[in-house]
Amino acid sequence: MVTIALDAMGGDHFPKPEVEGAVQAVKTLGVRVILVGKEDVVRHELQRHPGWQSLPIEIRHASEQITMEDSAGKAVRAKKDSSIRVASRLVKTGEAQCVVSAGNTGAVMATAKMVQGMLPGVDRPALASAFPTLKGSAVMLDVGANVDSSPQMLAQFAVMGDAFARVSYRKTHPRVGLLSIGEEEHKGNALTHDAFPLLKALAHINFVGNVEGRDVYSGAVDVIVCDGFVGNVALKVSEGLVEVLFRQVLKESLKETLTRKVGAYLARGAFADFRKRVDYAEYGGAPLLGLNGLCVICHGRSTAKAIRNAIRLGKEFAEGRINERIATELNGRAST
Repeated sequence: MVTIALDAMGGDHFPKPEVEGAVQAVKTLGVRVILVGKEDVVRHELQRHPGWQSLPIEIRHASEQITMEDSAGKAVRAKKDSSIRVASRLVKTGEAQCVVSAGNTGAVMATAKMVQGMLPGVDRPALASAFPTLKGSAVMLDVGANVDSSPQMLAQFAVMGDAFARVSYRKTHPRVGLLSIGEEEHKGNALTHDAFPLLKALAHINFVGNVEGRDVYSGAVDVIVCDGFVGNVALKVSEGLVEVLFRQVLKESLKETLTRKVGAYLARGAFADFRKRVDYAEYGGAPLLGLNGLCVICHGRSTAKAIRNAIRLGKEFAEGRINERIATELNGRAST
């Protein structure tokens, strides 16, 4: 049984969604969860779920927590008994296979990297995010772990993304594209120019060349590689677009006239399906790939549903041995 170390003190509304999500996960996913945080606070919330004592749930005490207001660097150094640090140590020692947290993203990334270490051949971890497309889903990385990246790092991200698509999307030969400002090989900046031949040289990666921003949602590729600055901008623009679409266009424009009201009523099923496809709660969280261990980072405002799905994602990666896939590919590249 896969064991997940869940940071119970990280989210905006801790520990309610973390505890509820953990209870849902152990009941439906066949996993074991270690809730890490202040024991009295976590236990009090668990009491709201009758019969939790018979579930594969354990509490592990951590006397400190890192808040959203804390400076990531200072908090990681000063709070050595924080819930995210204790949870990361459980993965390091092998007691758990993945850590899940809805806490301060910078602190979670810094802690996971410091405690778990990196896979051989990986310079820095990459944050991966799922994007809905016309043909299913695609994964983009990096979406914020590294503001500045080298060409070698983009090649490593391609290997990580390929492993992600194989495990999460069950793709046998994922199509990998390099995000640029044109499909032609000569288009882009110095980073994409230098990264292109490195991705092309990856023998076991199905690299299809450059892709443009309009291809992110088309389904032209399964893996989109970019540096963290560009990826984070793309992610935030997408999230903002969804907010505008539902809060203004659908709620206002479609209800101005009787005809539009009828149209909105008839289209509600399609809208509900689209909302589900772009809802972060459906994906659970973004995995931090390249660590010598597994880590999934969730939105600070994650609901119990999002926490449950983040645990599901961690379970999939553990069972799919994603780190072994990444390490094998990187080792093969290094030996050629």
